Order: sequence, then C-alpha cells, then structure tokens
Amino acid sequence: MQIQLLCLEILDPGEVVYVQTVTKGVVGRSVMLECGTTLPDVYIWGFTMPGDEHIRAVVYNFGKGPKLQKLATALGDISIITDSSSLLIDKLPLFAQGLYTCQALYDTKEGAKVYYYYVQLLVLVPVSKPYILASDTSPAEGTPMWMRCNLENGTGPINYVWERESRDGSTARVAEGNASLVNVTFVNRNHTGWYRCLASNEVNEQRSDRIWLDIIYGPDVPQIGVTPYSVTERGYSALERETVSLMCQASSNPPSQYVWFYNNSQVYTGPQFTITKILRMHTGHYSCLAQNTYLNTRSRTTITLTVYYPPDGNPTCTVLPTNNYTDLALWCSWVGGNPSATLFWNPTPVSADTQGRSHTNATLIQPGYQTRDGSTFTCMGSHVALNSTSGCNVTALLPPGDPQCYAFATRNNEYLMLSCSWEGGTPRALLSWVSGNGAPEGSSEENANILVLRSSATYSGKAFVCQAKHPLSPASKQCVLKLEAPVLMTHRSVVSVYEGDDVQLNCVLKANYPATEITWYNNLKQTVWDTPKYLLQNEAAWSNLTVREADGARDSGQYWCSATNAVGGAEIPITLYVKMYPAPPNVTISKLLYSSRERTEVELEWVTLSEGDITSFIVERQRAQEPEVKASWDGPWQMAAADLEPSVRSHTLPGLDPTAEYAFRITAVNHRTLGYPSELRTPASPPFSAYPAVIGAAIGGMLIATIGTILLFMYIIRNRNNNPRLHDMIFGLQHSQSRENINFPEDETVGEIEGDGGAGGEHSPQAAEHSPRAVGLSPGSSTEPAAASASPASASQGPPTGDDDEPVNVTITVMATS
Repeated sequence: MQIQLLCLEILDPGEVVYVQTVTKGVVGRSVMLECGTTLPDVYIWGFTMPGDEHIRAVVYNFGKGPKLQKLATALGDISIITDSSSLLIDKLPLFAQGLYTCQALYDTKEGAKVYYYYVQLLVLVPVSKPYILASDTSPAEGTPMWMRCNLENGTGPINYVWERESRDGSTARVAEGNASLVNVTFVNRNHTGWYRCLASNEVNEQRSDRIWLDIIYGPDVPQIGVTPYSVTERGYSALERETVSLMCQASSNPPSQYVWFYNNSQVYTGPQFTITKILRMHTGHYSCLAQNTYLNTRSRTTITLTVYYPPDGNPTCTVLPTNNYTDLALWCSWVGGNPSATLFWNPTPVSADTQGRSHTNATLIQPGYQTRDGSTFTCMGSHVALNSTSGCNVTALLPPGDPQCYAFATRNNEYLMLSCSWEGGTPRALLSWVSGNGAPEGSSEENANILVLRSSATYSGKAFVCQAKHPLSPASKQCVLKLEAPVLMTHRSVVSVYEGDDVQLNCVLKANYPATEITWYNNLKQTVWDTPKYLLQNEAAWSNLTVREADGARDSGQYWCSATNAVGGAEIPITLYVKMYPAPPNVTISKLLYSSRERTEVELEWVTLSEGDITSFIVERQRAQEPEVKASWDGPWQMAAADLEPSVRSHTLPGLDPTAEYAFRITAVNHRTLGYPSELRTPASPPFSAYPAVIGAAIGGMLIATIGTILLFMYIIRNRNNNPRLHDMIFGLQHSQSRENINFPEDETVGEIEGDGGAGGEHSPQAAEHSPRAVGLSPGSSTEPAAASASPASASQGPPTGDDDEPVNVTITVMATS
C-alpha cells in the first residue's frame, strides 16, 4: 500500500535522479517496493535500519540475475519480481521497517543515467482483540467508575469506540476517540447494559467481548395498583365479595423486597397482596414498604381502600333475534345492590317509577333493516356507591362471508352427514336444510346445523341447500352441496418392468364428494399398506403405489385402485407384467483341482460357451452322501461363492474338509435370471511330485554300479597273471570262447564230448538240444556252484596263446529296478 510519492527527476543525463517513496506494509503480509518502472541494467537494493546511518546490501543484479544477500533472510521472504527490479517481501516482519535504497543504472542513448530510489517502509501491526477492564461492574447509582479498553498489539494511532446494548436490544455509541479510558463521574440506572469497545487503526478493527454493567439503585417511591381499579374522593374503592388485588412496584436493582401493612400491622410479604371476597370490614389504610437489601435502603407508600356493596358484578347485556329473525332485541340487567341500580340504553333511557326505585332490567327493540353491521349499543348502570357509572356493551354483528357447507361420512360410510355453519354473528344466525326440490330436511338450528342421512347411492348427483337467516341480512343466504360418487382414472392401465426393478402405479381421483381416500389392493386382492415391499404416496386427488424389487413369481398380476364414499364407489384395475432378463450363456468347468494334498482348498476355472449378458457368477458345492461306500450326489447344494464379477473366470474355494468328497458346479447370473448350472465335477488330486527324485536315484545307482564294475574289470585285467582262474572265468580261455555262456557244472562233461567230437570245436545238434538255456537255472539248483564249474574247463586248457594285448569282447547286461 503506497501512501506518498515524492519524485525529483533531473533531465540532464549527467545528473543523478533521486526518487523518494513512502510505502506501508502489514506484519505477516506482502509488500512490494518499486525500483522504477523499467528494468535497469544494473541495480542494488540496500537497507538502513531506523536510527542507523549504514546501508547494507539486500540484493543486487549486475546483469546476470538477482543475488540475495544474507541480510535478506532477516527481512522476510524476499524475492525479485520477474522482468523488473521491484522487491517483493512476503511474511513481512516488524524488523523489516526502515529505509530501502535502490541504486539503478540505465544505459541510454545519451549515456549512463543513475537513479536513486529511496523507499521508506513503515511496517504496521494490526490491532489485537481488545478486552475491557472496569473499576466496578456493579456500581451504585450516583458513584463514579471507569472502563478501559486494553490492547496487546496495534500500530497507532488507534481509535476507540464504546458501544452500549440496552435491555431492549438497541445499540448506541456512547464514546469515541483516541483514548482507551472512559470515566463516568455519576452513574445512573440508564447506564445499565452490555458494553463493548471497538479498537481500530488503518490496518483493521477488532471488537472486544461484551461485559454487563449492572447499576445498583433504588428503591424508588412505590406505586400501588388496585384491581379492580376504582377511585373515590377518599382513595380507592372496591365491591364487597370481589377479589381485590393490590400490586406494589418500586424501581430497584436488585429487585426490592416488599412488606404490606394494614393499619400499621404487617399482613403480607411480597409484591402482590390479594384479598379474596373482600368485606366492608376490610376498609382501611394499606401501606407498602419496599427494601433494597444490597444498599440497605427503603421507601414506603400508603393508600386508603373503601369497600362498597353495590349490585354484584356489572350490568349484563345481550342481543337476541325477534320477529322471525328480522329485528334485534337489546336486553340489559343488573340485579341487586343497595340502593338498586338505574339502567338505560344509550340513547333511549328507561325512566324510574314514582317511588324512586329503578327497573332492574331494560329491553330495546331495534329494527334489523335500520341497523348497520358492527353497530354497538351500550347499557349504562349507575349506583350511589360508585363514583362512576358501569355499563356493558353489545355489538350486532353479521356473520362474516357466507354459510359454509361440508359433507362427510361416518366410519365405514354408514351415515352421511351434511354440515352447515355460519358462525361469528351476534345474535346467532338460523340455519335450515332443504332438498333440491325445496322440501325441508331436518330441523332449524342456530350457528350450525348437521343433517344426518343414511348412506345411499341414490344421493349421487343430488343437491342439498342450506338456508341461513340473520336480522342484519336483508335477504337469506344459502350454500349448496352436490354429492358425487368417486370417479377414478389412471395414466397407464398396463405396466411392465424388469424383474428386480421398482415400478410405480398411479391412480387419479377425478370426481369425489364427500371426500374419501384411495385404497390399493395387490395382485392377491389384499389391502396394501406401507411396507418394505410397497411404498404409498397419497395426496388429495391422486395416489401412487410403488412396488419395490419386482418379482415375476410374486408381483405379476392385476392391482386395484379403489375409492368409496357414502354415495357410491369405484375401482379400476392396473395390470403389472414383471419381465425377466434374458438367460445368460451356459458355463462349463475347465479346471477343478485341489491346490495341495491337504485337500482343504480347490482351484476352479471355467469358460462360457457363448456370448450373452452376465452380471455375476455363483458357485455351489455338495458334500457326498456315504462317501465310504460310494459317493452319492443326491444331497442339497450349498452356496460356496456368490456375486463373482462377470469378468472373473477363476476362483479359489478354501475351508474344505479333507476327509470329505465334494462336487462343484457353477451358474451364470443375469440380474435375477439364472442360467443352467454347469456339469457336476469333482476336484482332482495334484500330480505326484516324487517322480523326479526316483529317476534321479535310479540314474545315480546305475552310475555307481557302472563305475564299480569298470574298476573290477580293470583290477582283473591288470592282475590276470596272479589270478588266472578269475580272469579265465570272466574272459574265457581263447578268443573264440570268449563269447560262450557260463553254464552249470553238468556242462563240463558235455564240453569234453564236444571237444572230442571235432577238431574245429563245433557242437553237435544233439548235445546242444539237450543242454539248458544260457545263464539259465535248473529247478532246485542254486547259484553257488557256478564259480566251481569253471575249474575242470580251465584245467583241461593250457594258458592262452598269442600276445597279451589281444582284444577281449565282453558282454555285460545291467538290469536296474526301481
């Protein structure tokens, strides 16, 4: 906020231009300090604290962008506005007050030009919320007191405004100025009220909380009120046997305490002294003493009360119809009293007789056609015991408006009641019913007339007339009732809705008098009430029935809208069709597998067989009946999962009994329409996971056996000279015999025969035919003699001939079993 701008500009380019500015900012807010209107080529912002002559750099720009100095952090959140040299200070602290100097250098065509911008920043502090201190919040009237409006913070000058809110809620300014103290040298009761002070400076204004200033005063001289009020030359008067109330009031704060005296004897404590059925013996002096216990002050007033016994009460006035409700009879009476009262109607008096005794009643006949509506007549009564006359007033009034007619029926429409009224008149109006052809119905009554008829459809469409007479009405008035049986209509007689949605049926009452309500019946001909299933909305001429969550099996059918009054009834049908959503596509289970051998959880996957609308899936399960004999799937299905998203095609079902057998099926759902359940499937066990371990063990055993056999053969070959028999047993005697099979001992003899039979070593067919199969075992034989059977053969053969490196063919058969 810029307050003052002083600018001195020297046009000579060689001269320095000085510009002085005064800027005001508010603590905690933002303020902008301007350094010229255009961006200089070089500028330096400096700061000089109040009372100090040194200038300290805040920010500078030598053409490479602004550079903030350390001092900038103490002066608030300082930044340079883009494309300018103006300094923006956010969250302005009080410390930032001082003189800011911007040295700006402009490179112009005439040469360098230097500007000095002096910005005097004044930091203003908003006023804080004031509070009031008072010397005494309950001073006594006439004493001095003071009130002060205190502030914690605020930059001056500060203006103070004092406001007072009186008891009636009005607010007024009582003082205003730059002084926070208000002195009252003489307080009075008018100073009582709520006070608050308003403190303001050029930044803001704040109101204090209000305080209550309670002035203590009184009591004033009491004022005594007498009820009933009757003043005489000697004071007050009262009628015998009436209730007289004496009320004493004296202004005081706190409220006064009252004491009543009768002929200087205390009789009562309290502001109101009531004497019920006062007697003539109660005549005397009544004094009221008012006391202020806080100030210990008191005041007193005395009155004189005289008891008279005129006639009881006041004259009684009334107005009656006469001459067949064409004229008014004004009647006044006041019985009793000593002496008797004198009565007269104003302006026509009724004179007394020759003995001086007046009449106790007076009657005046007033023609109706000469009397205006609202004319008031007064009956005056005078009595020697009263200082003034007593009277009564009576006003002739024509009932307002016209007669009002209504028709209504009793419960169950058993009787029809026609009501006619024309109230508010003095005297009362005379009412009578006639039928449409003028025949009288019932008797005549004053003010209101009700005609009771037995309900019948024959009255539908007929009219009944109520005729009314009053002395102030030159002609009789009437009102007409036309009875009508109900007539019903509907916007749609056939309504359809999808299953699960809400549907609204409407019914309109077109004609109906006397009025009745619409009743709804459902498709089962049952009366409909407000239930979770049905919602009724009724007005005078229409009714709506809302069927919630329509169900095709329960809610389809014909609904009825019915209305019946005393002269007839009507009903209309409304047909509701609840349509089902299209059936969803069929589903088949593609995978059903236990997730582990614990059999407590299954994994289910499925696929749809065609396209179609699907809103969810449901999964059902069944526990086998007598699974220890043979699984039977005749039991009930249980819900395993519901409301599965239509995009889901797999689900995991936990919580199964591992000892039980289960079957599962899945069904697609389209809103409330269920598709066909899938085929029944039982979960399969997971694949056996020990197969790789068995294969690994078999391969490992074969490798160990092979390595052991190779090592044995290498040992035998290397030690064939030391163990020739072992070598010959495995590899044979000759190269030609290395492929022979090792037989049982009995084959040794056969071998000798074969050896003798031919030099070429050929075997005879006969010998071969009778020998056992190679590596075969005869019945009852054992494997132990096998090694010994090689000895004769080895003994009959010499050592092998030829080189030791002759190759040896060995056939090894390895069988591995798992």
